[in-house]
Amino acid sequence: MPLSRYMKEWPCRDKPGTVYLYSTRKNSLVRVSQNLLAAARNGTLGEQELATLRRLQLWVDDPAAERAEMERLVDVNNARARRFKGTVVLTLDCNLACPYCFEDDFRGKKAMDDETARLFMEYVERERVSKGHDVEVRFYGGEPLMALPRLKEIAGCLQRAAAAAGTKFSFTMVTNGTLLTRAVAEELVPLGFTAAQLTLDGPPEIHDLQRPFVSGKGSFAVIARSIRDVCDLITVHVGGNFTADNYREFPRMLDLLLTEGIDPQRLGPVQFAPIMPKSGQRVGHDGGCVGSNAPWLPEATLYLLRETLRRGFSALKPTMGICMIELESDLVINYDGTLYKCPALMGWPELSVGTLADGITDYRASHNLDIWHNDTCLDCAYLPLCFGGCRVMPMLKNGIIDELDCRKELYDAVLEEMVTGPA
Repeated sequence: MPLSRYMKEWPCRDKPGTVYLYSTRKNSLVRVSQNLLAAARNGTLGEQELATLRRLQLWVDDPAAERAEMERLVDVNNARARRFKGTVVLTLDCNLACPYCFEDDFRGKKAMDDETARLFMEYVERERVSKGHDVEVRFYGGEPLMALPRLKEIAGCLQRAAAAAGTKFSFTMVTNGTLLTRAVAEELVPLGFTAAQLTLDGPPEIHDLQRPFVSGKGSFAVIARSIRDVCDLITVHVGGNFTADNYREFPRMLDLLLTEGIDPQRLGPVQFAPIMPKSGQRVGHDGGCVGSNAPWLPEATLYLLRETLRRGFSALKPTMGICMIELESDLVINYDGTLYKCPALMGWPELSVGTLADGITDYRASHNLDIWHNDTCLDCAYLPLCFGGCRVMPMLKNGIIDELDCRKELYDAVLEEMVTGPA
């Protein structure tokens, strides 16, 4: 009866003679003595201690069964899912002109028309709400608030449908924040608006170069004001896109938010990420980071984590990381009614999984859903956090989903501090 294969062990820095045991599957953390750990390994633990380790999924009675259960986990999750999560691209137009924009090659004045909106609302009511599913929509773009009337139309319709069926409806959005005034938020909250993801790329001198208005004017001040004005109405998730050259300047952006009087406790977790190559383009075209094994990424990740926490902001915790393309209840609806399994894949039309008019096709082979069903992944302690990594990474490197985006080196370098706290 061994310890789980999906467990990491780290020495406790401030308590000699003790270790942390962390379940990557349950996201549970416990500190135990080295003597207790030795007893677990030699089979002399008492039943009470065993029961605790079983509950935390740190101990398993049948290792083969545990491995098989992980292999079936996605299928079981799909069978049990009762919440539909739709990412709805209202428009590919935007009032910013970010030079690194992931969607640069296919954005423009393209917006969802009446017929597509009707088909989407009918799909959700017919295939989800009528079957008792809760609905969570994430409005996306371009800049979704440039299509505010359409957003309100869809949210209002689905809210009414969910209420009539006795299910729940809510929506979030990914927005650049420049149009998210308090008046807009107050108008949307009664329709089910709960959260927004906004981007600030470091302090103004960096952000305003990376995220200028189409006119060329900087956008930092406008976005910071939006965060301050709406953070008591909805949950605001602040993120930022960094490079190897500028990530050390990003904490100054957090200092400016504090200067603005923004209480970190009113915000959701801060999440910084490296700039990626543009969708549909190969690595090296524009110098973006790709993959988790960039040699500078662990240092950047931990530096930003420490500085974020030091200022009183929260950061995302590791959690089970099933990719949305594996989840049948997750779907991306493009402005023209084409369907995708991830918004990052919209740059590859061949990876569309159907249309609202014709339905969803079988995408298991095209999206390589079984890529992590191999001995290396199934025996890896990080599998519950990774599940083969991001499918966009091999697309950017090779043009096809033909390999894993293994996160082992990155997790070896950063997970301990992410879980147990800064040294």
